[in-house]
Amino acid sequence: MTGEPALRATGLGKRYGRRAWGLRDCTLDLPAGRIIGLVGGNGAGKTTLLQLAIGLLRPTEGSVSMFGRPMRMDRPDGLAQVGFVAQDHPLYRGFTVADMLRYGAAMNPRFDLVEARHRLGELDIPLDRRTGALSGGQQAQVALSLALAKRPRLLVLDEPVASLDPLARRDVMRMLVTAVAERDLTVLLSSHVVAELERLCDHLVLLHRGRVRLTGDIEDLLAEHQLLTGPRSDAAAGLPGVIAVTHGRRHSNVLVRQSAAPTHPRWQAHPVSLEDLVLAYLERPLEG
Repeated sequence: MTGEPALRATGLGKRYGRRAWGLRDCTLDLPAGRIIGLVGGNGAGKTTLLQLAIGLLRPTEGSVSMFGRPMRMDRPDGLAQVGFVAQDHPLYRGFTVADMLRYGAAMNPRFDLVEARHRLGELDIPLDRRTGALSGGQQAQVALSLALAKRPRLLVLDEPVASLDPLARRDVMRMLVTAVAERDLTVLLSSHVVAELERLCDHLVLLHRGRVRLTGDIEDLLAEHQLLTGPRSDAAAGLPGVIAVTHGRRHSNVLVRQSAAPTHPRWQAHPVSLEDLVLAYLERPLEG
């Protein structure tokens, strides 16, 4: 994809205290107009990256820009371009849904009140209900509707469906896909559920212990990796491009980053799932 990236990080890092780095040496370009999945274990640096990306945190080192300009959440033009939904779906629990919509419209000059009301009406979420009395799924839908009604260029979602049941997760994701299809929108979404990312996202960023381990279009990443299965061999770790090796009693399984067919006739190549790929990189020892 050509054009200015939605987000560009250059040597980006954030230190907490004197020694603990939440993120270190993060350099990447995230393409515009895509749904980008951010994955990693607890403490991997996902929330730190998201908050640095939209200006809620100041970096200790490096820089980050959005659509070619430094991100400033303390300016109206910066705030207007970003929609953000945190994991706990922060809403004023004493406000009705209608109150939240009016508040959003008062705070955001491009807020589309008609669209937000229409979207929530289609979901049968009553506007006169206090947000604290809504189910978790309904709260997530209200938070996402508020973020989308700002008409942002970038929508950032930090584990938005982590606490929801499968049906509520499906409804939220369906709403998100529809919104992306209807407008020019870039989405950066963090999630622990790799299967959701595989269904929803077309670009991946994998963090591990505060560092970027893998990034790229999901289709390309899967095409670049394959699982080789063959007779058990301790020499399998020496194959070119090895990412991970596991041994059974008689066979070895080797995940490699290479698209060429294996040269040894007793080795067979198999496609790799996104979940297998993510787990292999998360379990791989850090280099350097």
